[in-house]
Amino acid sequence: MEDEYKSISKQSTGRFKDRGSKFIGIAVPVVSDDEIRGILENIRKQYHDARHHCYAYKLGTTDDNWRVNDDGEPSGTAGNPILGQIRSFGLTNILIIVVRYFGGTLLGTGGLINAYRSAAKEALQNAEIIKKTIDCRYNLHFPYTSMNDVMRIVKEENMEQTDQVFEMDCSMKIRFRASLEKKIKTRLELIDKLKFEKILN
Repeated sequence: MEDEYKSISKQSTGRFKDRGSKFIGIAVPVVSDDEIRGILENIRKQYHDARHHCYAYKLGTTDDNWRVNDDGEPSGTAGNPILGQIRSFGLTNILIIVVRYFGGTLLGTGGLINAYRSAAKEALQNAEIIKKTIDCRYNLHFPYTSMNDVMRIVKEENMEQTDQVFEMDCSMKIRFRASLEKKIKTRLELIDKLKFEKILN
């Protein structure tokens, strides 16, 4: 299972100019549609005097959660070139907005495609690209008598643990790479009186 992907560590920007028009590329790491909506709203407020706020984003490790928006530019001249750069760099969980200040001269289809692609590329070249893992999280509930068995698996599988409660009835949250999910569930199921549930959000 593929549980590793590339994204950027933090927001970065790039700039491109052509015949008086200014294009500002803003690349932002994101994890959800709700987050994207909030960022777009903020960028539109921040650059309220710009003519266009075009964007593309991609979420997840499959190629079915993406969107492009030309925001009034001729169809296919803004969002698609931005998305093309996201794919060219092999990134996901990322939003790129390119803000355009119109300079008075029409650039034509080829000029627009080049400008939006160049601003997006510049933003990505200025970004720190990092590898991240897709993780699973579970709630565990077990009696104190099973604690040694649980802790052995947690240690051997190098799991992150939080919110531990060690009393007569014990509980904790665990986190681990998604590719290990089947193996870890199989091991946990062998522990006496252990209950576990996946945390979905």
